[in-house]
Amino acid sequence: MQSVRTLQSGLLAVAVIVAAMLSARTALHRQAAIARRRIGKPLGEDAIDADRVWRRSLEGSPIELLLLGDSIAAGLGAHRRKDTLGGRLAKALASQFQRPVRLTTAAVVGSETSQLSVQLDGLDDGYVADVAVIIVGGNDITHRVPVTISAGHLSEALERLHTQGSRVVVGTCPDLGALRPVPQPLRTLGSRLSRQLASEQATVARRAGAYAVSLRHTVGQFFISEPDEMFSLDRFHPSALGYRRTADALLPAVAAAVAERQAAAHEVTVPCVLEQNPRA
Repeated sequence: MQSVRTLQSGLLAVAVIVAAMLSARTALHRQAAIARRRIGKPLGEDAIDADRVWRRSLEGSPIELLLLGDSIAAGLGAHRRKDTLGGRLAKALASQFQRPVRLTTAAVVGSETSQLSVQLDGLDDGYVADVAVIIVGGNDITHRVPVTISAGHLSEALERLHTQGSRVVVGTCPDLGALRPVPQPLRTLGSRLSRQLASEQATVARRAGAYAVSLRHTVGQFFISEPDEMFSLDRFHPSALGYRRTADALLPAVAAAVAERQAAAHEVTVPCVLEQNPRA
């Protein structure tokens, strides 16, 4: 009799846990729908085209800068091409190295990490970037892609770029906890998952010899404390100021990567651009 009561108690406990999980899942789906309605698509789905040779009046062959990843890498939210992430990095590199910079943006709004291979496939035959900047991961979180799967796709992209001779900078997944339109507890869950992915991305990048820049540590606090200034109209993508701060955070690693690329190609000595190791 005692064993029967024990079994019944165990089954009841399992039933309660399952019911709680289903209830939580339903609540999270409902909150995700609320977040989508709040954010909407006031910016559309296409970022402004910033691809061009920046500062073409400077001497020397252009530095080849490639942007891969999602809407942040594509620059969605910026209204002028010079305010996109690629535009800001291109201008800064041109000033620092006194050479033109050719920007190529293969990043696509809404991309997950699995689509990096498609973006690389779409590049012109024979194209080799001096430095590629990758920012991706947010859509993996919202679409519930396992961290290990996302990291595997990133590793494959890094291997392809390394084989081509490109240097790579990975801006790790931003902290989704900064997105105020997302209700709780979904925002807290998104924050936890995005931090886990960012940590794994950093590990994969360093293992592949790429630079890893934590966007959560370098600019995340600005997005939390100054949301009206840092976010664009949809309160989801960066504003011009948000892109400026993000570019500033990435620039030391990007410049160091270009310097490495030039040194490997036996080009002229470049100025010192770092006071500390951006891989740290």
